[in-house]
Formats: sequence, structure tokens, C-alpha cells
Amino acid sequence: MKGHPPRRILDDLRRARVLVIHPRDEDGKVLIDQLRRLGCAITAVWPLPATLPEGIDTVFVSVEDTPTDQLARLLEGQNLAVIAVVTYESPTSLRAIHDLNAHGVMSKPLRSLGILTQFTLARYRQGYEARLAGKVTKLEETLKGRRLVDRAIRLLIDVQGMSEDAAYKLLRDQATAERTPLAAIAEDIIAAHDTMARLGLVRGTVPKTPNKSA
Repeated sequence: MKGHPPRRILDDLRRARVLVIHPRDEDGKVLIDQLRRLGCAITAVWPLPATLPEGIDTVFVSVEDTPTDQLARLLEGQNLAVIAVVTYESPTSLRAIHDLNAHGVMSKPLRSLGILTQFTLARYRQGYEARLAGKVTKLEETLKGRRLVDRAIRLLIDVQGMSEDAAYKLLRDQATAERTPLAAIAEDIIAAHDTMARLGLVRGTVPKTPNKSA
């Protein structure tokens, strides 16, 4: 959010595809009317549907009126901003906020003032979490690739008698020639070694005897 001009923030909100899970009461009307004034696409449902509509990216939900355990299952694995609407700061509502991993919270009775603030905050937090998760995934893939390369180099040293520099150069040159990641070449070498070891073709190994059915 830092450095984003106000117009860009409002444009992001207007492009949002919002699901409102709230009873058709005065609070629900205030919420829906304010979102409509903003101009974003809204789907209002009550009660909680069996499945979530496709294409949504933000959910406003009245937590005391909704079976949050079911909603949590529907939200699992989906990249959505969640804003909880609560009546009381009770243990039940706090647990619901936690279980839904809510990015924003609004208290009833709802007023127009504050809805856009929580909307903005929730979408920013959700976007930040998504970017952070992407960085973690990329780091995990990098570490996994590094481990594969290290293992392949060790195999070339132990089995082929190569030096560490020569083993790494072999991997690098092959990856360049095939225009493929270094880790993919390493994985092929490891898989080939494991297959040969299983067949007893690597010194010091004995082939495994297939299991015979009785």
C-alpha cells in the first residue's frame, strides 16, 4: 500500500469481485449499498451457500450468523480477502475471526464510514500474504534444487571419481546444452543412479528381489 496513489487504491477496490454473506437486515443493506456506491461487482447471498461463486476475490461475512466451520472449509486453499462482520467481541466471534484468518473486522451496527477503510486494509493484507507465500514457495524450490545439485555432484564424485569442480561443470554444461534448469539435470542423474542401484549395477549394491505373490 505504501507509495500507491489514492486513485490506484480506489481503482483496485472498484475492480474487486465481492461476496457478501449477511442476513438481509439493516446492516446488510448498509454494507451492500456502500459497496454498490463504490462500483465493484457484488454477489449477496444468505444463508451460506454450498459452494462459493466463481471469480470472487473478497468476502464480507457476518460471523455470528454463519457456520464458520463450513465457511472455513470453503475458503481453504482459496486466495481471498476476508472481512468479518461482528456484533460482539465474544469468545465465539474471536474464534471465528481466527479460524477464517480474517484480514479485516467491522463491528455492528454498520455505518458507511469505515467500510472502505476495512475493505482497503483487507485487500492489502491479503495481497501481501499472497506475495509472501509466493516468495516462500520460490525459496523452497531453490533450496530443493540446491539439494538435488549437491547430491548429484556427490554421486559423480563417489561413483565416477570426478572432482567437485568437474562434476559441477558437467551439470552446468549439460543444462546449458539442453536449455533446462541445473536441478533437472541433477534429478536425472540421481534417478539414473537409483535405477542402476536397484538393479545391482552400482558397485556395492545388490538388486532387490521382486515380491512374489503367494
